[in-house]
Amino acid sequence: MNTPTQTPHSQALPPIVVSEFDHQRLSALANDALARSPAVAEALLTELDRARIVASDALPRDAIGMHSTVEFTSHGGQQRRVQLVFPAEADIAEGKISVMTPLGAALIGLSPGQSFEWVGPGGHPNRLTVISVAHPSDRPASA
Repeated sequence: MNTPTQTPHSQALPPIVVSEFDHQRLSALANDALARSPAVAEALLTELDRARIVASDALPRDAIGMHSTVEFTSHGGQQRRVQLVFPAEADIAEGKISVMTPLGAALIGLSPGQSFEWVGPGGHPNRLTVISVAHPSDRPASA
């Protein structure tokens, strides 16, 4: 697995915001996973450490939180839509991406227009840009 990291050609990491409730749950999850999945757990803890933490009811509507549906473009212009979930809920066939994956850990707290870069297989730089974010309460009841 390749963990999203800053490349020498990238700008500073974008600012992120996380709700206090998600911060507490994700910190516990990442700390529990340090022995099993150290690289991803450390990546998530790094993101949580740099996040601006806000009250759960003060999380901006466009910030990616747990169970948010995120639309993004990746290198080559591919567009994807995923839901950020806890590991037990992950199902790639349904577009449910675990926060305990490199992509999931990197998405937490981002907002539309923000990007991050990482070095993929073979040392090739990649870039992901968030297009839109919807929270569970934003989706129609039939969704």
